[in-house]
Amino acid sequence: MPTLRVELMEGRTPEQKKELVKALTQAVVDTLGSKPESVDILLYDIKRGDWATGGVLWSARQWPPAVQAARGLFCCGVG
Repeated sequence: MPTLRVELMEGRTPEQKKELVKALTQAVVDTLGSKPESVDILLYDIKRGDWATGGVLWSARQWPPAVQAARGLFCCGVG
């Protein structure tokens, strides 16, 4: 039984998560030949204050508006 662990910065909607697990499940089925009912996916929402990139916590980052829009940061509550 394949188990996928997905760590996401908090802020994704239930609909986004639903679409993600559907796509990941199908990818496992197509790639590994598993049955959909045997694929487990664990989603972990990580707070911005508990995630750092390049030595900077995401809660402390200041993104220019153009970068926020390009990275989709407005839609996910991460900007």
